[in-house]
Amino acid sequence: MVYEFVSNGTLSEHIHCEDKASSISWGIRLRIATESAQVLSYLHSAASIPIIHRDVKPTNILLDDNYTAKVSDFGASRLVPMDQTQLSTMVQGTLGYLDPEYLCTAQLTEKSDVYSFGVVLVELLTGKTAYSFEGPEEERNLVNHFVLWLKNDRLFEILDDKVAKEGAVKQIKEVAKLAKKCLNVKGEERPSMMEVAQVLEDVRRLRCDHPWAEVAVNLEETEFLLGET
Repeated sequence: MVYEFVSNGTLSEHIHCEDKASSISWGIRLRIATESAQVLSYLHSAASIPIIHRDVKPTNILLDDNYTAKVSDFGASRLVPMDQTQLSTMVQGTLGYLDPEYLCTAQLTEKSDVYSFGVVLVELLTGKTAYSFEGPEEERNLVNHFVLWLKNDRLFEILDDKVAKEGAVKQIKEVAKLAKKCLNVKGEERPSMMEVAQVLEDVRRLRCDHPWAEVAVNLEETEFLLGET
């Protein structure tokens, strides 16, 4: 068998690296998210037999020379008969990415991939891992931590430094809102991967103002910053 060589490794290596200065830009993160969503949308909706990946996570998103996303590792995936919308299976997946509804019922649906992808979106925004065995108890589960901070209007306090510095406020807010929808406990309340891919494509087209553009700066402050006083 012949496999394509992907020179830039996995997405996980680029968003969870210790050297934050070398982590990938917001623009590349958004493109990777869009491309990955499009792949999953194809598997769910356009493949001759729908496929549920069942283990969507950053380590299974590979990046080539141009940081083009390649969704990999279909070892846990399942084919969905055309006349069915869910499958009864032994629960399988990765801690931190498992759809809670699937975990409780063992009923696998396409919305299980949507939940896992929502976790990936949160990782892209925050640079944090899905689950940590260190730190305060309330911060170990990234999804719970993210949803709580979003509810308390503290999103911009948990963003990855590179995202906070480079990302357009409108784009960041829209991606965070999309991630929250993907993370709904009930699968029926989550969007489809086709809808997710479309939203991300639309977000990429938004006017990319720098976050500072939304902060009113008076003339005196501007002159001070420019050294004109």
